[in-house]
Amino acid sequence: MALSLSGRKILFEVSACVGALVVGIVAFNHFKGRNQATSLDIASVTARKATGLPEAQAPKLRRSTELTAQRNGHFFAEAEFNGRSVNVMVDTGASMVALTYDDARRAGIAPLDSEFTRRANTANGIAKFAPIVIDRISIGDVEVRNVEAAVMEEGKLDTTLLGMSFLGKLGRVDMRSGKLVLEE
Repeated sequence: MALSLSGRKILFEVSACVGALVVGIVAFNHFKGRNQATSLDIASVTARKATGLPEAQAPKLRRSTELTAQRNGHFFAEAEFNGRSVNVMVDTGASMVALTYDDARRAGIAPLDSEFTRRANTANGIAKFAPIVIDRISIGDVEVRNVEAAVMEEGKLDTTLLGMSFLGKLGRVDMRSGKLVLEE
């Protein structure tokens, strides 16, 4: 069956529209996957230019930071709790972020004595703690908001622990060859 000239023109236009739609879907999926795979903040500029979208509409990329293990095998970092610097040890065995009493005070967190209502088993025995929620914790370029935490009673914890209430909100936590990568 032969198509007339006008029939071929319509078929060509329909094919062109379908082709453009397929190219658009493939491009969207490409950039969507690219955003999930990259961890460099500078790549957002590239993605914005490639998509032609204004910065406010450009897809958000994941940010990451890398820590190096100390000689004892533990990962230590300088974190910011609501914008105030606190030295922490990353601890996947801790169910939540646990601040020493002194670090909490330095970070502007000061629970009342009456707020130390819960108990926890620690390496130093049973200790009371005050449950809190920290608005923002960041390490390098990685930031997590609304993190459940505990302020331990004075003298019951030697080092502030960055536990699973922070780590569990990340997109990726990867440890290899003495390096720990944290990614939003």
